[in-house]
Parts: sequence; C-alpha cells; structure tokens
Amino acid sequence: MSKLPTLFISHGSPDLILSAVPAREFLSTLGTQFTRPRAIVVASAHYDEGPSPHVTVAAEPRTIHDFGGFDPRLYQMHYRAPGAPELAAEIIALLNRHDLNACADPAWGFDHGTWVPLMLMYPEADIPVVALSIHLSASPTYHLQLGRALQGLSEQHILIMGSGAVTHNLREISPPAANTDVPAWASKFADWTADRIVAGDEATLLDYRALAPHARENHPTDEHLMPLFVAMGAAGENWRGTQLHRSVTYGSIRMDAYAFAA
Repeated sequence: MSKLPTLFISHGSPDLILSAVPAREFLSTLGTQFTRPRAIVVASAHYDEGPSPHVTVAAEPRTIHDFGGFDPRLYQMHYRAPGAPELAAEIIALLNRHDLNACADPAWGFDHGTWVPLMLMYPEADIPVVALSIHLSASPTYHLQLGRALQGLSEQHILIMGSGAVTHNLREISPPAANTDVPAWASKFADWTADRIVAGDEATLLDYRALAPHARENHPTDEHLMPLFVAMGAAGENWRGTQLHRSVTYGSIRMDAYAFAA
C-alpha cells in the first residue's frame, strides 16, 4: 500500500457544494485520484482553539452549520461519517511527544471547512474522520510543527488534509460564485504562493506575511492559510509540492489545491 500525499484544499464558501464552479468539479473527483484512505484527519480554518491543539474524539461527530444567510438547503445537509476515537488518542499522544500539549475534544464536530469538501470527495461518508484544531494566534512555524508531529500517519494510509483558502478577504468578494474577474492583488499573492510551493521554499512561505505581495490584503487574519502549513509539515522534511488545481470563486477567492510528499 503506497504512502498517501498530504493535501491542502481551498474549501471556499459553504455554498460551494451547490455551485456550478470548477472547484466543485475538482473536489468531486479528488477522492478518486489516490487510493482510498482508511481514515482522514482534517485541520480546518474554522476549528480554532488554543493555546493547546484540540482533537475530536466523538464516535459520531455532529455536522456544524457555522454560517448564516445561505441557501436553506445547506442547513439540511449532514455529513454522517464516523469519528475515530482510537486514532484521536494516537494523534494526541503523537502531538504530546512533541510537547504540544494536545487535548481531547468531545464536543466539536465537522465545521463547513471539513464537511463541505468531504461531502464532495467522499459522499458515502463511510471513512472515519478526526478534526484537528488550528490556533489563530500561533505562527506558521507552529502549524508546520503541528503537521510534522503527524507525518508518520500517512504511512498508515491516513489522509491528512488542511482545509482553508489561498486567498480569503470576505470584504472584497464579488458575487456570484462563478465570478472569475480576479483582482490583481489576489492573483499576485496566489501565484507567488504557487511558485514558492513548487520551488519547495519553506523558509520564504513561513515568512509570507513579510515577503508575499499583498499578504494582508489577501489574509486580514491568518486562519485560512494556517492549514497549508499543517499539510506541508505532515509531508515531512524535504517535501515536494504539486499544484492540483487552480480556479476562483466570488472574484477574489482563489480555490487552489496542493499535494505534498517527501
């Protein structure tokens, strides 16, 4: 059984699952591009806890509709994948071996950064899923270390996925979802990120706030890019990054996706 890559995907708006856009089509086929994992670990931008990383331990995680004002059909959707309490305990132990002081979270479930892409990738909802929190106040280096503590899981055929967004400034979106009129500040940042990932330039990416063009315009807050560093770290040192997809929704939200492997 071959080792799985780690993934970073841009999950976009909750209504992605209802929208006729390229990113939805891409995610609908992504689950067939590698062998089926035996479990999935998702670090979502919408699961923010700190200072300790939280890991979901529920056997039957709830679907969280963590948004308002969207199509009523979205609030009727539930992703009923099982949890994986034993895997969650293993993850907590791995993180604590790296002095990350992880803790079990029996209450959290699947926020839309988890259930929307997984409903497209694995609609049968029959693969166990564990959610891992990010920490908004922590650095990219912290999130790289968080992922690096989990790098052995890929060898157990567990898919590690960061779910966020390459660009994420909700004050600058331009409906409808299919709008592809991308402002230059969004394109320049996303293209810079792609170049640095393909080049394997970890040090520059970790300092993206200072070095990337239009960093603050694309990410007024950091949370939607932090899952990228979890996925990158989980691939191990000397990782190689490959762009799997690039597109845009709502004008300024780049929906790019990447795979990482050592």
